[in-house]
Amino acid sequence: MKRLAIVLLLALSVAACGRKEALPKGAQTAPDAAPVTDKAGSATAASKTLAAVKRRGVLRCGVNPGLAGFSGADSSGRWRGFDVDFCRALAAAVLRSPNRVVFVPLTNAERFTALKSGRIDVLSRNTTWTFTRDTEDGLDFPGISYYDGQGFLAPKGLELQSASELTGARICVQSGSTSELNLRDWFKARSINWMPVLASTEARARRDYERGVCDVLSADISALASARATLGDQGAHVLLPDVISKEPLGPAVRQGDPGWTDIVRWTLNALILAEELGVTAKEAERLRKESTAPEVRRLLGAEKGYGAMLGLDDAWAYRAIQAVGAYNEVFDRNLGAGSALKLERGENALWNAAKPGLMYAPPLR
Repeated sequence: MKRLAIVLLLALSVAACGRKEALPKGAQTAPDAAPVTDKAGSATAASKTLAAVKRRGVLRCGVNPGLAGFSGADSSGRWRGFDVDFCRALAAAVLRSPNRVVFVPLTNAERFTALKSGRIDVLSRNTTWTFTRDTEDGLDFPGISYYDGQGFLAPKGLELQSASELTGARICVQSGSTSELNLRDWFKARSINWMPVLASTEARARRDYERGVCDVLSADISALASARATLGDQGAHVLLPDVISKEPLGPAVRQGDPGWTDIVRWTLNALILAEELGVTAKEAERLRKESTAPEVRRLLGAEKGYGAMLGLDDAWAYRAIQAVGAYNEVFDRNLGAGSALKLERGENALWNAAKPGLMYAPPLR
C-alpha cells in the first residue's frame, strides 16, 4: 500500500507540472521572453538613430556656441575644439567621413530640449553627467571625455588664497547650471554669505566678470581657463586652489536607443585606447597593416567582425582615429600644450601614465 501511495503521488505531481495552474480572477500572465539574438542582430544594429543618421547622410551634433578649447568657429567659419573633434570622430566612424557633420550651437537652456526632440543626434557640449540628468531628464551618458571640477577665477590684485575668504563677495555664475547649485550648496555648508550675480549664458557671465560687475567668476575649471585665455591680460587673473565639485563631462544621447549609446561610447573608448596602445593619426594606417598586437588589430579593423557588433563596418575606429588622432592628440591640440589654454592632463591622464589619471577605457575584446 505504501508503495502504491508513492506511485500515485508521483503521478499526480507529473500531471500537475503538465497543466497550467488556475489564476485568481483578474490576474494576467507575463508575456513570453523575447528570443535572444546574436550581437549582429542586437539593438545596436537596429538603432533608430543610426538608421536616421545614415539615411540623412549627416550627423547633427550639438555644441557650445563659443567656449575656447572646447568648441567655437574660427575666422573662416570652421568649427574647432575638443568637443568638436569628438563629433568629427563619430561622423568618421558612422558615415566614413569626418566632414559629414553639422554643428548646432546650443545655449545651456536649450541643449537638452534639442537632444530629446531629435533636433540633434548627440550632444557634445561640456555637459556634466549627473544623477538627475541620467534618470529624470531621460538622457544617457555613454562615457566621460573630460574630468573636471568647479573652481573660481579672481583678479590677482585681490590677493585671495582660498574661496573661504569670499564672505560677502559678488560671484558671477550661469543661472540654472550645476555651477549655480554647487555654489549654493558649498557656501551654505560653510555658513558663508555671498551674492550671486546670475547670467543667462556662460559668455554673459564671462563678460560680467570682465566688466567688474562681480568680484569672482565661478564655473568648471576648464571653462575658467578658457575665459582667462580670452582676457586682455591673462596674468592679472588667477585660479583659486579650491575645487568644490566633481564635474564628469561627456557626450549625451537620448534614452531608449541602446545601440546608438554603444556607438557613441565605443567611439570615445577607441580614442582613449588608441593613446594607450600607441596608435596615432599618422601611424594608424601602418599599424593596421603591420601590427601583430591583437588589440591593436581589433581596434583598427584588421581583425574582422567587431564592427558588425556595432552595426558598422570593421574600419569604424580606424577612421575615427585617422580623422582626429588618439585622445592625447585631441587633448594637446585643443586644451593642452599645443593650445592657448595650456592645461595639464591632471585627472585626464591615462590610468597607467607616469603621473596616473582617471582616463580609462574597457578592453576591446
